[in-house]
Amino acid sequence: MKVSSASRSSTPAPPCAFVIFGGGGDLAQRKLVPALLNLRRDGLLDDGLLVIGVARTELDTASYRELLAEAVASEDPDGWAWLDPRIHYRRGSFGDPELYTALAETLAEAEEATRGNALFYLATPPSAFVGVVEALHGAGLARPPESGWRRVVVEKPFGRDLELAGELDRRLLSVLREEQIYRIDHYLGKDTVQNLLVFRFANGIFEPIWNRRYVDHVQITVAEEIGVEHRGGYYEEAGALRDMVPNHLFQLLAITAMEPPISFAAEEVRNEKQKIFEAIPPLSPEDVLSRAVRGQYGSGEVEGRRVPGYREEGRVDPESTVETFAALELAVDNWRWAGVPFYLRTGKRLPRRRTEIVVQFKRAPFSLFRDSPVEHLPPNRLVLRIQPKEGIHLGFSAKVPAPVLRMGHVDMDFCYADHFGSPPATGYETLLLDAMQGDPTLFQRGDSVESAWRAVQPVLDVWGAMPTRGFPNYPAGSWGPRAADELLTRTGRHWFTGEDT
Repeated sequence: MKVSSASRSSTPAPPCAFVIFGGGGDLAQRKLVPALLNLRRDGLLDDGLLVIGVARTELDTASYRELLAEAVASEDPDGWAWLDPRIHYRRGSFGDPELYTALAETLAEAEEATRGNALFYLATPPSAFVGVVEALHGAGLARPPESGWRRVVVEKPFGRDLELAGELDRRLLSVLREEQIYRIDHYLGKDTVQNLLVFRFANGIFEPIWNRRYVDHVQITVAEEIGVEHRGGYYEEAGALRDMVPNHLFQLLAITAMEPPISFAAEEVRNEKQKIFEAIPPLSPEDVLSRAVRGQYGSGEVEGRRVPGYREEGRVDPESTVETFAALELAVDNWRWAGVPFYLRTGKRLPRRRTEIVVQFKRAPFSLFRDSPVEHLPPNRLVLRIQPKEGIHLGFSAKVPAPVLRMGHVDMDFCYADHFGSPPATGYETLLLDAMQGDPTLFQRGDSVESAWRAVQPVLDVWGAMPTRGFPNYPAGSWGPRAADELLTRTGRHWFTGEDT
């Protein structure tokens, strides 16, 4: 998070080699290389950029360029003409020392253009993270030259549980310094997520009511229409809780709940986020039974078409007990949020794709209207939409023009695309630029990763020890299992779906 968009746009990245391990994969083709083109379009890349794809696929530099061109060249022909000659390919196994010897030669040959700077991006399976980093260290590639820098971007998931997350961190820190490690969460590259800090701290009308005195509860939803598609094998190992909660949802929670930092300097922002993670009390085994819900989708209908259940998807056990839906009720045990529940949910095959934060305020007292036709006072909701249509929505009550007192619901709606336009973006532009510039504000710190796993671990323990019952327990196209609704209805609340304004 920078102080202003003007300062970001005026500072291009320094020259560097951008090395993508797993460079032949989907992430590189659909997200990383298009993000580079978008940064180039905005004048934010130096002519000294070098892109090196590293993978086991039988390719050479010419065929690798052709592979990427098929994915991106038609979108930005001028940008591709600039990027194409800067792309190179190195084939090899991630565990083969000869690969790193050849990579070192390529980096040395380009050192005059890149000034010795290198950003290594691990677009690999998590099992390869440590091996690649240790091999980089063994080849002397992790150690920056006197006048340059070396950084490593690590994709999620950062471990499978608290123990493995800690082990991963220890292994990485045995060969890298913390300031060299950039643990990426692409949700933090979205403008609405970054704008939440501006929305809270630059507007005097919201921050004074952003606390337990005025806020009834907070909902954070990451919903997807799609099923697991070709990721069945991965999902069988991970499940919805591991895949989404200790990273994406906890990052959204932290930015929503954090205290104002003393500045937007990276460590000040990350320190305040860490305080939120530390303030989340881990659930007891008894609490897990009543405040955590898991589900698995069965066959159903999404947008008018029949879709299979999870157990019918490719590379999925026909009797799988892996959850595709998870919902939690958590607390943030500090002065600002004491007594305010935070409800988190994520799932596959829900009615629509939606990522949003809902801040529901306490109802106004009804006493003034007790002798009027007004039967109830609806709560005010502030909805921060992160995807697919980024924007901010505020709902409030107003009098309907008529001789008698009647109330109607009014929606104030702000859409980023309508107001600012919608330039091409993948969500990775900001994060790649920050990593190249050495700004870790939007990346996770090691202690925050472990704190998030510490809060989630009791749920993993209980769910691992208790067999599931009734899976599948929600049809595709619904909003999840009934027990998720009961998390809120038992206290007179309900999930916001966008249809109840």
